[in-house]
Amino acid sequence: MRIRVHAAAVNPTDTVVRSGMRYRGTDVPPPPYVPGMDAAGVLEEIGEGLTTDLKVGDHVMAIVVPYGSYGAYSEQIVVPAESVARVPAGASDVEAATLPMNGLTTRLALDLLGLRPGQTLAVTGAAGAVGGYAVQLAKAEGLTVVADASPADEKLVAELGADVVLPRGERFPAAVREAVPDGVDAVIDSALLNDLMVPAVRDGGTIATLRGYAGEAERGITFVPVWVREYAREQAKLDQLRRQAEEGAVTLRVARTFPAEQAAEAHRVLEAGGTRGRLVLEFGHRA
Repeated sequence: MRIRVHAAAVNPTDTVVRSGMRYRGTDVPPPPYVPGMDAAGVLEEIGEGLTTDLKVGDHVMAIVVPYGSYGAYSEQIVVPAESVARVPAGASDVEAATLPMNGLTTRLALDLLGLRPGQTLAVTGAAGAVGGYAVQLAKAEGLTVVADASPADEKLVAELGADVVLPRGERFPAAVREAVPDGVDAVIDSALLNDLMVPAVRDGGTIATLRGYAGEAERGITFVPVWVREYAREQAKLDQLRRQAEEGAVTLRVARTFPAEQAAEAHRVLEAGGTRGRLVLEFGHRA
């Protein structure tokens, strides 16, 4: 499917692509690299022979797996049909662009953890994009959520649905253990605390990690790396996120928008820290 991009979210992984670190030691062609894993806009062309309920002119969102000069920071993209879903009803393209990559990352993490209703999940980085979705999707599945927050973010994280909100940082694991004496069943670690989260987890529990961390832990605790590219063609999962956004179970949070030509400034703002919600690039078209 070919999409005229109206909006592309800016994610931490984009800064890794921009720096070239993602491709070191690989056979990817030399720069320039085009970042971007989230796009939303207008469906302009459907591949011959595809069966779909989408039609040309529909507003759609897509997850993009960047490779060299291919990424979502583009006026037009061509992506597999399985990577595309309709924009949630009532949402703008800017809002919808915040959902695919972070939403599917969280969906994959929860699927890998395989928790049952009533079990406990700790979430780090709960005020961020993946962390916020983790709180909301976990609550939608009947889990008890213990989440971290700075003083300024405590209200936000509580409003997202966290049952227990504790101070973020290196003290968070110990505070989790105080709140849940037996330890939580699992963690979604979007703040990249990695080994520091082990004391918060019960014997035999699981920690879902980002950026490939897969350390060794004691007491039968396992680390499970989450690679969103594994869900890049899980269209039913993306469409489920679309429905949950329409139902209000998932909140699409936009922190700030930038014209596409100011992508470098958007990266500087993101890397400075403190952003709540997603920065989004706009490509000269408004939904």
